[in-house]
Amino acid sequence: MMQNVYQGESKMELTTKRLILRHWKETDADSLYQYAKDPDVGPVTGWPAHKNVQESCDVIRNVLSAKQCYAVCLKTDGRAIGSIELILNGRTDMTEREDECELGFWLGQDFWGQGIMPEAAGELLRYGFEDLHMQTIWCAYYDGNVKSKRTQEKIGFIYHHTINNVLVPLMHETRTCHVNCMTKKRWLEINAQEKASLGEKKS
Repeated sequence: MMQNVYQGESKMELTTKRLILRHWKETDADSLYQYAKDPDVGPVTGWPAHKNVQESCDVIRNVLSAKQCYAVCLKTDGRAIGSIELILNGRTDMTEREDECELGFWLGQDFWGQGIMPEAAGELLRYGFEDLHMQTIWCAYYDGNVKSKRTQEKIGFIYHHTINNVLVPLMHETRTCHVNCMTKKRWLEINAQEKASLGEKKS
């Protein structure tokens, strides 16, 4: 059963069956570097591979310190293996509404194909809709990022629109961006269907 644990804003954790989602700490720099130095992880999502541990530490301080940004950690060892965030109004260009935000995520390559990111995203969507009272959550991927596309579809996001010639500042280039969305109504419907399906299996 998924649950959220409140220990004060800075120590808040969200948990799932296998994962802990918690705020990043500077002591995560070594772990972040281990996965963020991979050229198959960052560039496809719009940021260059990290060059050293100090760069990873700076990113934790200046980027991953956002209010709703969480390190994705396995319960088995607590090590940060990826990142997931609800990017709130003022930090995303996808919406200007206070009751809408953007979901962003990445995961270390060693953990691809294990259903980890859908599990993490499922809990963050729950948190966004139930606790932050969001009405729509947006999510996007750059053309060619097939893994992100499939993850978003698996979670339940549906295609909304495509934007051409999007500037990707950290990569010094432009790309095509595909934008998906999840409304609270759709999220409730998906959850109702999943619960009904579980009920049928138990009976």
